[in-house]
Amino acid sequence: MSQSQAILAGGCFWCTEAVFQSLNGVSGVESGYIGGTVTNPTYRQVCGGDTGHAEAIRVTFDPEQISYADLLDIFFATHDPTQLNRQGNDVGTQYRSAIFPDGPEQEAEARAAIVRNQSDWPLPIVTTIEPMATWYPAEDYHQEYWNGEGQRNPYCLAVIPPKLAKLRKGYAERLKAS
Repeated sequence: MSQSQAILAGGCFWCTEAVFQSLNGVSGVESGYIGGTVTNPTYRQVCGGDTGHAEAIRVTFDPEQISYADLLDIFFATHDPTQLNRQGNDVGTQYRSAIFPDGPEQEAEARAAIVRNQSDWPLPIVTTIEPMATWYPAEDYHQEYWNGEGQRNPYCLAVIPPKLAKLRKGYAERLKAS
């Protein structure tokens, strides 16, 4: 089983992690920071908006079970890629919509996904395609957040269930068996 990785930023990493960890063919989702100027940033630093990092997820997947293109389509369907530097009430460059391809093939697929998904949105997609950069895993308490603390967090309870409902509605065949 060969494994590939995709790095995606679509707002709060707790919210994107919850979507991607339930997909068949995904063996791991790690929350972290990418695309900034500070070495080993902390959550507090990234939330301050001055490091240039995005809150992101690194998805490890088996391309024989789920393609990178499928991951990108799910990414576009489960966050609002038309909001510049924000997702809902989360505002700042750390919440930008961005794709960090690991090479020319992923970059070409990312560009094609933007074009392919534009018709689903009334406003232009503003998702950026950014160069691969150093990945910094988020602190341990951010990992698998929805599966634990997130179930008691009012923010998560307001934001994540609608994302999971979109996922179930549009991609039920892609979900892991419960």
